[in-house]
Amino acid sequence: MRATTGLDDLGFDQGAHLLIARALAGLRPGDQLTVTGRNPALRVHLAAWCRERGHRLADVGGSDSNGSAVIIKGAADEQRWARARRAGRPDGPPEVRADPRWGLAARGALVEEGGPPIGAQWSEREHVWADIAPKLYAAAAASQWDPATAVDWSAAGTTALPDEVERAVVQVMTYLVENEQAALIIPARLLSQLHPHYREVMQLLASQAADEARHVEVFTRRGMLSGGPLGTSSAGGRASLQTLLREPDFTTAGFLLSVLGEGTFVDLLRFLHRHAPDPVTADVTRLALRDEARHVAFGVAHTAHAVQADPSYLSTLRQAVERRHAVLLDTAGLNAEVFDALVLLAAGSWEPAAIGRGWQAVHELQQQMDEGRRRRLAVIGFPDDEADELSALHTRNFM
Repeated sequence: MRATTGLDDLGFDQGAHLLIARALAGLRPGDQLTVTGRNPALRVHLAAWCRERGHRLADVGGSDSNGSAVIIKGAADEQRWARARRAGRPDGPPEVRADPRWGLAARGALVEEGGPPIGAQWSEREHVWADIAPKLYAAAAASQWDPATAVDWSAAGTTALPDEVERAVVQVMTYLVENEQAALIIPARLLSQLHPHYREVMQLLASQAADEARHVEVFTRRGMLSGGPLGTSSAGGRASLQTLLREPDFTTAGFLLSVLGEGTFVDLLRFLHRHAPDPVTADVTRLALRDEARHVAFGVAHTAHAVQADPSYLSTLRQAVERRHAVLLDTAGLNAEVFDALVLLAAGSWEPAAIGRGWQAVHELQQQMDEGRRRRLAVIGFPDDEADELSALHTRNFM
């Protein structure tokens, strides 16, 4: 088969190769393509391009002002992609196992051989997936909020709180920042070791880290709103969070953080929103609560997915809870200043009866936290008696 393409004055330094490649794409190896053009460097550039692409230049004729050449198409282009394989399907569920040789290729791309493999630690679907991940990411993308505009930082009443109430708010905010910083580090670490084939999970973890970064910002800003110093940070609280940072397994880390810790924090944020003494505190806890609910939903869905694929994994999760409990057995648990601050916020005043109601409200909060943990553990697959036992072993620091 013979074909012809004309380049006019176009040179290889101006994109002439695109026209030649397009003409050759419709030919089979061994077919001929006649190329005509008036660019002075056409002959030299065409010869070099053919050598690089595996084509043969049969003859070159004409004058410098009006040259022509015949290219015999080679098989190099076809051979280059003959061994290439698709990295799954872009519109379908991800593969059971992602090939490290796919590297950073998009899911569904035709992957040429020879590229560097990616050193991802988690390359199997059952280790990272949940069917709800795409919907949760879409919800996260649609629900991003700007701390500068989503909260009315000048709302009336915030700076007029009694000093002791303001100090209680500051102490709680200090505690929240500490916990949210741990909740930011963990998804960021998991994200860095995830095969990009599971892009929905990667995107979801990235949005989760962005959520936590916002929470750190707004809780810090609320804590500093009155101009005073932040509150205290207990050694026991930091020790509790440190155990989360040390967990190496994807599913277990997400289980301890999102199913148990952030699930408990959802109840805490709801409590703080209900008893907020000022509009800014109400706003920041409401916005954070909405984000945290998504994190918990993915943690529960993924852990249930992993357990469904391998029911024996319940034993691994149980051991993780027991191991963490043993490490923290000698720590003081929840910062006493945080507990007292919660009582005061729920009480609303220093009247003895009000303090009694505040104390009871915090006690009921702890019961709600326990009930919520037991429900989530049951959804994952734990029998009721084991769910009760494991919930009771959860850290007294809440997260």
